[in-house]
Amino acid sequence: MPGILTALTLAGCKDDQGTRAGQPSDQASPPASSTTPGSPSPAPGSASPAPPSGSQPGTDTTKLTITVKMAPKAQTIKRTLKCDPPGGDAPDAASACAALTKVAAVKSGDPFAPTPPGQMCTQIYGGPQTATIKGTWHGRPVDATFGRKNGCEVKRWNDLAALFGPLAHTPTH
Repeated sequence: MPGILTALTLAGCKDDQGTRAGQPSDQASPPASSTTPGSPSPAPGSASPAPPSGSQPGTDTTKLTITVKMAPKAQTIKRTLKCDPPGGDAPDAASACAALTKVAAVKSGDPFAPTPPGQMCTQIYGGPQTATIKGTWHGRPVDATFGRKNGCEVKRWNDLAALFGPLAHTPTH
């Protein structure tokens, strides 16, 4: 009996488009949001950091200290990287500077940005490697940490693997 009462009650109800519940609407539903499922929504009022007005190519405004540990008990590897022009004691400084530029182009200008809060990440452990990057990039202060504890962090690591050295890159399948 309760099922019959519910059906009779719903039959007289209309949805927000004026159609009776349970009947198809001949109007198309409004388009869904263009946000990709699983991607974070941009926070209201949050603007991407723009490079400072004084950072022009050709000025040595990038100087980074990169510290890498391939395992908890491994020896710490410490390198420096300069860009514009590439230099320092990091292996293949030109590739490392190019990686920074490439990642910055797809990360709203910040190649060191952490994984956004609430981002869904695969729970696949990538290894014990850790790295810190401190210094300045295009005149902006940098203090970033990297690890490989899940899929999002492995992606961040692989994006900038050229900064961590030849043994730091993990091939993707």
